[in-house]
Amino acid sequence: MVVVLSAIVLALSGPGQTAGIAVFVDHIVTDLDLSRSTVATAYMIGTLVGAVTLPWLGRAVDRYGVQRVLALTATTFGAFLVVLAFATEVFGLTAGFVGARAMGQGGMTLVATTAVAISVTRRRGTMLGITSALGVAGISLFPLLSERVITLIGWRHTFMAEALLIWVVVLPIALWGLRGVGATRQHDVGALAEGETDHALPLRQIARTSMFWALTAGVACSGLVTTAVFFHQIAVLGELGLSPVQAAANFLPQTLAGVAATLLFSSAGDRYSPKLLMSAAMAMHALTLALLPLVSPGASALAYGVALGAAAAAARAVEKTALPHYFGTANLGALRGLTQSVAVASTAVGPLLLSVAHQVAGSYRPGVIVLAALCALVALTTPLARDPRATAPAASSTGLRDEHRTRPPASVQGAP
Repeated sequence: MVVVLSAIVLALSGPGQTAGIAVFVDHIVTDLDLSRSTVATAYMIGTLVGAVTLPWLGRAVDRYGVQRVLALTATTFGAFLVVLAFATEVFGLTAGFVGARAMGQGGMTLVATTAVAISVTRRRGTMLGITSALGVAGISLFPLLSERVITLIGWRHTFMAEALLIWVVVLPIALWGLRGVGATRQHDVGALAEGETDHALPLRQIARTSMFWALTAGVACSGLVTTAVFFHQIAVLGELGLSPVQAAANFLPQTLAGVAATLLFSSAGDRYSPKLLMSAAMAMHALTLALLPLVSPGASALAYGVALGAAAAAARAVEKTALPHYFGTANLGALRGLTQSVAVASTAVGPLLLSVAHQVAGSYRPGVIVLAALCALVALTTPLARDPRATAPAASSTGLRDEHRTRPPASVQGAP
């Protein structure tokens, strides 16, 4: 039940995702009489400011539970979609983007995947993979559906319809469907998978571990390079001889490969070292980008799309399973909030960096090679990160706080 409902919540983050907002851009540019660069800048600001809120949202999940935070997130997300519907100038547009990105792309995704992670103890990686795959499939439908609705009722009413959809579907899920999931850390249910130990290290201590930053670097680097290449995909592949139609069609194999990679890498997280899986995902990124200059219309372009989509999805899937694997679930919301904040911020600057590289070099190829080198660096350094579980007993003996350590359910605490 938690997996299915969380997948629905994840799918309904679609209006706050880049693909869901992209279909509105042309209409906004025309009706508000704004330049495309102005709208893009407003979107970048909204993404960056929205990313800042995620660590606090993650801490709220740890403190107040999934039910309350999801209800607040859904309510606020819908409200900001209404703000976008009534926007008449750039400041209102930017405010709407801040809320839609923070609560939609960030908050809904964070809460949905955290709900599964703290509820499932057996085959957690596989269940997270199923949740993500179903969610991504739902998200991919939003651009097509939104475009059709826009042609019928206009873009402003479409934003309002999306807000109503969020309130009607997600609020009941929060109030009744996911009731009691991670209610508080004092009576966490099913937090630990077999073989795990919840160290309950303070967040500051976790933030000093090489493992945390290795995983965060992988997700951030993947988000940066993927968004950069996806954003400029028509132009990048155009340099290699693909027509705009052929370049746009490359998004389909990327999406399908991403769903398959999500399931594969998530289930692999139940059996293999997550840091090695993250290294493999980043190596896929590096190899794909390094071979991009050799792509031409036909089979090589299809292979490029499959490899890039799989690499991006693999990195995200590994991060979802790696954090509870290495650090337990006592502070999972805050940890995922911090990693997602960094990842979302990286997606905001990636397209700009590749654009600047193109202006300097006159071609996208040098910039893409630099991105490949960055991915290779992360792939090589991630296996060097130390497993924090190996030092957990010593850390506890030095007096680190353990008041957030997972406790048994209340019904068990009083048992003989």
